[in-house]
Amino acid sequence: MTGLVACVGGVVHDPAGRLLLVRRAHDPDRGSWSVPGGRVEPGEDDATAVVREVLEETGLHVVAGRVLVPAGAPRYEVVDLVCELVGTAATPVAGDDAEAAAFVDRATLATLRCTPGLVPTLGGWDLLPRC
Repeated sequence: MTGLVACVGGVVHDPAGRLLLVRRAHDPDRGSWSVPGGRVEPGEDDATAVVREVLEETGLHVVAGRVLVPAGAPRYEVVDLVCELVGTAATPVAGDDAEAAAFVDRATLATLRCTPGLVPTLGGWDLLPRC
């Protein structure tokens, strides 16, 4: 995978079934909503990277779970992981590379400008908001 940047994304639902999203503060896709994530740092595995990225972008603690089918994007090799929130009272707060962070339901998701392919990909994995 020479020339590709290793990245991760965290697919996180709250106890109500809402999906955690961040509005990207930087390109690619600045201003679009997506799952929290970012680059894998040297020496990190995907699980460690996604836990760090979710914390940096939302202030939330998660435990990394199963790996989803890797998704490719130009210049990036993205691995998404299903994550579980640590604790039940969780309010995301935008930080690091995020302009905003929120748990969203299906109706709200339908109104957001999301990164290309996000909604169909999550739908294919049956990981859209459950409410």
